[in-house]
Amino acid sequence: MAVSIRAVIFDFDGLVVDTESTGYLTWKEIFSKHGHDLPVEKYAQVVGTDFNTSSYDPRRDLEALTGMAFDWDAMEVLRRERESVLRTSLETLPGVRDRLSEARALGFKTAIASSSPRWWIDSWMEQLGLRAHFDHFSTVDDTGKVKPDPSLFQHAAENLGVLPNEVVIFEDSLNGLRAARAAGMRCIVIPGPMTRHLNFEGAWRQMESLQNFTLAEALHWD
Repeated sequence: MAVSIRAVIFDFDGLVVDTESTGYLTWKEIFSKHGHDLPVEKYAQVVGTDFNTSSYDPRRDLEALTGMAFDWDAMEVLRRERESVLRTSLETLPGVRDRLSEARALGFKTAIASSSPRWWIDSWMEQLGLRAHFDHFSTVDDTGKVKPDPSLFQHAAENLGVLPNEVVIFEDSLNGLRAARAAGMRCIVIPGPMTRHLNFEGAWRQMESLQNFTLAEALHWD
């Protein structure tokens, strides 16, 4: 039986661009500067959400490891400066533009639903030239909540004018999958370097890349 799909909602960080790896690298460098390692398995807990919502906070972790208090506002300024340097070499991940073009050809609506703030998404849309490919953007600024709360996906679907069972979510994180399932939406997971070690049980499909399938094929999946 054919699946009814009217809209595709993309996560952003780690799905459209591998900003998760550069973010992790900046934190790994901070830990290293203070004599400690930051295993990817620890950091992966915050992928797709934020430090305040996640059970893991690298700021709290580093203070516990060092016995020191840090001026995190000042350190965040420096961290973002380092991240800005790293981001200049980033491009869309394989298959992103293909799936966006295919969605347009099939008449599907498209959106981004991200736990990141709007200024971050806007800056990347300009850098990548992707703004015109999306009908809507939902960010933490719209809902005040981040994944795994389902509100970002629900907000995007409402603004696209589609029902939960007419949506396919593209995600790279466990928090994103949990949000999609809580919203009653199908989720195709494409893990990245930060999340490949995680168990994505409950995903509609798990693929290595957005290049490895087409939306036309997905229409005929069970």
